[in-house]
Amino acid sequence: MAIPDFETIMLPLLKFLSDGKEHQKKEAVYALAKHFKLTEEELKQLQPSGRNLLFDNRVAWSRKYMYEAGLIGSPLRGYWQITNKGIDVIKANPNKIDVEFLDQFPGFKEYRTGAKDRDEQVVSSVETNLQRTPEELLESGYQEIKQSLVQDILEQVKQCSPNFFEKIVVELLLKMGYGGSRRDAAEAIGKSGDEGIDGIIKEDRLGLDCIYVQAKRWEGQVGRPEIQKFAGALQGKRAKKGIFITSSFFTQEAKDFVKNIDNKIILIDGKFLAELMIEHDIGVSPEASYEIKRLDSDYFLG
Repeated sequence: MAIPDFETIMLPLLKFLSDGKEHQKKEAVYALAKHFKLTEEELKQLQPSGRNLLFDNRVAWSRKYMYEAGLIGSPLRGYWQITNKGIDVIKANPNKIDVEFLDQFPGFKEYRTGAKDRDEQVVSSVETNLQRTPEELLESGYQEIKQSLVQDILEQVKQCSPNFFEKIVVELLLKMGYGGSRRDAAEAIGKSGDEGIDGIIKEDRLGLDCIYVQAKRWEGQVGRPEIQKFAGALQGKRAKKGIFITSSFFTQEAKDFVKNIDNKIILIDGKFLAELMIEHDIGVSPEASYEIKRLDSDYFLG
């Protein structure tokens, strides 16, 4: 048979994981290949970019969508396991699992529409919409892949050690043009610990001004009290600029607070951190690039 699309793979994948055990991706791919009776030639088929195996990629996207819906978890890096919510779905014996089915789960809807404060919905590129041009489909597909990458980065960041998190912060600030030399930045971040301040970096390479930094790999939300503490530490140093970086997210009260104080404090939550890492090529590597060309009408005038 032809290689199934990623939605067709969803229900068989969840059934494979319904034994409750932890499985690696290669186990799932092997079991699903047998389920769909794929040939060796089909399993070797590559994506149009020629970089990844087509079936492997579709299995990965099936898992990704059900992970965002809360049906599949990742107890260990590289391992997949069904969740209690996933078990409930299997017990309900659905005829199929697809994007429309997953929309019933709030976590999945949030993933599909982006962050809570996002104004416009990023529509999935896999949806059929005859009113959209090929360029629009390509752009929405890019946005969906980027959103998925943001979630993957966040997952890894939350699992890393506090020291490694500080390393990420140092590399990011350097890539953004702050911190002077790598040695300066490495010595500045994580060394202070003074009244809610984790470090001090140069705003420019000459050190004409300094920025105070708080960098925390947290799980829970960061509320107004933490930001007030940081703002107080800045005042104690007669500093006017600060950056508060966290792997989690800020409450609305915390965001409102920084808008109404004299100090300039920039809040970087986990999602924004992941987006900056993508923008500055930290923890990511290019996989494929596509160049869109248009007809040069002027060329044919001569």
